[in-house]
Amino acid sequence: MKELILTIAKALVDKPDEVRVTERKKERLTVLELHVAPGDMGKVIGRQGRIAKAIRNVLKAYAIKNNVHVVLDIVND
Repeated sequence: MKELILTIAKALVDKPDEVRVTERKKERLTVLELHVAPGDMGKVIGRQGRIAKAIRNVLKAYAIKNNVHVVLDIVND
């Protein structure tokens, strides 16, 4: 999952070397935090959050297929 989000985010931003994904586990929930450069935040979120929603939908499909619970947080560094 972590690699999936990393690949998608790096394709969207201007500074792919500053993209990183951290993973935290809480009981049965996995929280993925996507960290991008401040100038790239808008590219990852998109207009009215459309790109962020699309990334979350892809992650949701992956999670359902693998029977896990995942949440994506987009963090500004």
